[in-house]
Amino acid sequence: MNNNLKFIKGLTPTNLSVNTNAQKNASNVLDTTDLPTTRTEAWKYTRVAKIGKIDFTNEATTVTSIKGKKVIDSPYTLVFVNGRFSEELSAKSFPEGVTVTPLSTLEGIKTQEEFEGDIFGALNLAYLNDGLHITITKNKVVDEPIQVIHLLKGDAQLSNFKVQIDAEDFSKATVVQGFFSEDSNNSFVNYTSDIQVGVNTYFTMEKIQDEEAGNFHIGTDTVTQDKDSTFTINTITLNGTLVRNNLNIAVNGENCTTNLNGGYLLKEKQHVDNHTVVDHKVPNCNSNELYKGVMNENSTAVFNGKVFVRQDAQKINAFQSNRNVLLSDNATVNSKPELEIYADDVKCSHGSTTGQLDDEAVYYLRARGLSKSAAAQLLVSAFIAEVIAEVENEDVKSYIYKRLNERFGWDINPEDFG
Repeated sequence: MNNNLKFIKGLTPTNLSVNTNAQKNASNVLDTTDLPTTRTEAWKYTRVAKIGKIDFTNEATTVTSIKGKKVIDSPYTLVFVNGRFSEELSAKSFPEGVTVTPLSTLEGIKTQEEFEGDIFGALNLAYLNDGLHITITKNKVVDEPIQVIHLLKGDAQLSNFKVQIDAEDFSKATVVQGFFSEDSNNSFVNYTSDIQVGVNTYFTMEKIQDEEAGNFHIGTDTVTQDKDSTFTINTITLNGTLVRNNLNIAVNGENCTTNLNGGYLLKEKQHVDNHTVVDHKVPNCNSNELYKGVMNENSTAVFNGKVFVRQDAQKINAFQSNRNVLLSDNATVNSKPELEIYADDVKCSHGSTTGQLDDEAVYYLRARGLSKSAAAQLLVSAFIAEVIAEVENEDVKSYIYKRLNERFGWDINPEDFG
């Protein structure tokens, strides 16, 4: 075993029905690849060495209730504890045209076979605990969101979890994912997803990350879009010691729309890293990317967004923005928006701004009777509300605002910001 990966010595390799070649390739990557360091360009500002020093285990833990660990009240809720499916806490039926299957019950799980040095992707497959396969059949419109709850329970738990979604042609659906923890410390969610968005399909992913401080989260979403489709993902990070979000989107069909929105609200020593790639391979598509962060105390944030426009991908509109507010002299941001364009008939822009609250705006509000803290809260709320407004489901929005009040003491009226 790779000396850099001794932290998995107490784990049992997956017994799920995973492609043999994929398993061999994953094991080879683990044997030959070290954990990334700050000398690794893609991990330059995110240190994961601490993960390698924890002796992880994975226990089948019984949970009798997820009260307070849900984003919304959906009749189509599925629950996983430490990466394992909880049949007792999960919905038993779904609408006609929607198939939901735990990976542990499938014979022959389709997975990627090449990992190209992706050590966390290889770790996910080699030690896969469980996951979910969701199919939205052709022409199906799902009125209620499907909710997937991931709960960490206990200390030093490693949850390798995978979600596979096939949204077939002309379908429409929303999946809400909530990541939570309970009485957990030094635990690690290593999550991957594979999402296929069919022809003329409208698919939305709402992702809420709200794990306790002291835990780690690395997630990789891989998305493929067919022609005339719309894919939207909103990622709101509220808690967790170290969170890394990798988002890779291949736009394979013409007339697609791709929306990526992210909000991160950090304090103490929290660290959040968002890495995104949108690959425009064909003409006549639009992508919009908006990530905004608020950092306080000793927190840090990283944003690295890259947009490719291939040579034959003419008439692309691609816009990318990362904006940050620092509420403390000790908070830091590392931002790197990128465009790599090989076509000449395109409209593309990117930008990044980082600063503190506008002193004049604070003064203006204080002159009208607000305290300094109330003025700051109002400005920060208005700043982050632009991202939250992109969340389509009103119940998800309500959860976000409730947690902002509980975590930061922000008393926000959502109606004031849309």
